[in-house]
Amino acid sequence: MDPRQEYFRAITRRHFFQQGALGLGAAALASMTGDSAEAAKLPSSGIGGLPTLPHFAPKAKRAIYLFMAGAPCQMDLFDYKPQMNEWYDKDLPESVRQGQRLTTMTSGQSRFPIAPSKFKFSPHGENGTMVSELLPYHAKMVDDIAIVKSVHTEAINHDPAITYICTGNQLPGRPSLGSWLSYGLGSMNANLPTFVVMTPNWSGRQQAQALYNRLWGAGFLPSKHSAVTLRKSGDPILFLSNPEGIDGSLRRRMLDSVSRINEETYRLSGDPETQSRIAQYEMAFRMQSSVPELVDLRQESQATLDMYGPDVSKPGTFAASCLLARRMVERDVRFVQIFHRGWDQHGNVAGDLPAQAKDVDQGAWALIQDLKMRGMLDDTLVVWGGEFGRTIYSQGGLSKQNYGRDHHPRCFTVWMAGGGIKPGLVHGETDDFSYNIVKDPVHISDMNATILHCLGIDHRKLSIPFQGLDVRLTGVEERHPVKELLI
Repeated sequence: MDPRQEYFRAITRRHFFQQGALGLGAAALASMTGDSAEAAKLPSSGIGGLPTLPHFAPKAKRAIYLFMAGAPCQMDLFDYKPQMNEWYDKDLPESVRQGQRLTTMTSGQSRFPIAPSKFKFSPHGENGTMVSELLPYHAKMVDDIAIVKSVHTEAINHDPAITYICTGNQLPGRPSLGSWLSYGLGSMNANLPTFVVMTPNWSGRQQAQALYNRLWGAGFLPSKHSAVTLRKSGDPILFLSNPEGIDGSLRRRMLDSVSRINEETYRLSGDPETQSRIAQYEMAFRMQSSVPELVDLRQESQATLDMYGPDVSKPGTFAASCLLARRMVERDVRFVQIFHRGWDQHGNVAGDLPAQAKDVDQGAWALIQDLKMRGMLDDTLVVWGGEFGRTIYSQGGLSKQNYGRDHHPRCFTVWMAGGGIKPGLVHGETDDFSYNIVKDPVHISDMNATILHCLGIDHRKLSIPFQGLDVRLTGVEERHPVKELLI
């Protein structure tokens, strides 16, 4: 049955009049707050997801997204531009810029001097893929990953840009990628969340952009499709431990009582969000036993810990988060997203970028190798990238030793690996200035369509009726999975 029909059948006459009595006042309030009452008008999918999904046989059963929040400098990491050495301190030609939008952080500069990368590049892998010296572990796995150099977006500032790539729209309020996967495909494990987020520590500039939980929220989907956040200290999940004086049997009796009250509320109102609350209480109870076992890294072999590096033993690091991500997908968590902050080098690229790269380099490499050794990479999709790129021209002062880079939405680099992705591929090409795409552009919505495709979803067919539209992650414009990346 169509999920919308399931919902309408669930709505009682009393609930209809309760909702209708709110009238225009409710509509006005929803438009002001952004938390629409439409959230209550959507079906619950249950552990199995939608009956029509997957649309075709998936290559990947689950996914891990390594999100570099703040935007890595593509020309200092992956997009090798040796020609820029001859352009040092020369102005960016207008023929290259072509009147493109600038942020207010550099739009007032009197000139835009070219800042060649100060970091050395060298060829690696079967195809001689060029990788920066800042990523020695990535250099060892270029034959395992597909590097996409031609990703682009319309957003030029952090919050709309990261909201856009995470939810498909620059304005807040839409479901995140992980929430769409939870809603469409459901859970593969009754004792752990379908969607988990981690926000590890970072070593670069500490004044990083804020992360809001709406980036992994369910938007107008039922709230049970939001991510559960794994914390860096204390209880891995808030309120996981029983309060003093409360044991497991007493908590069970309390939950049973709360469940009966919620069931009665649902009988009277027909609000599916009530069922979401019941499911979340039950999941929280089961996680009291499943989560402590999940986060106990003492179960890992010394060889595995050594592969992830010394940071893996420090709670809250990127390396520890990567190992936890592998343990989660090994236990059939559907989607894990790690947000690593601090990739916003407006100045001091020479100081901050090496620290950021060191944070993630070995952990990301170890994750891919770990999945390979366990036979899991073939059906686990891994994605690495940020919300936009950086400018070839310097923001602020320029010297041979240091420089800064502003936001640049016209081109940036993302890599993918695992379930359904061709390994060892370099896709797309930018001009000599890493400023404009000259071959095979990939919009961020094409990237999301590709992720969904690997998981067996036709992005055009996964939608939800909301505010008069059939809303989907990839928006209303024509978008396509990148076939060249797919096995």
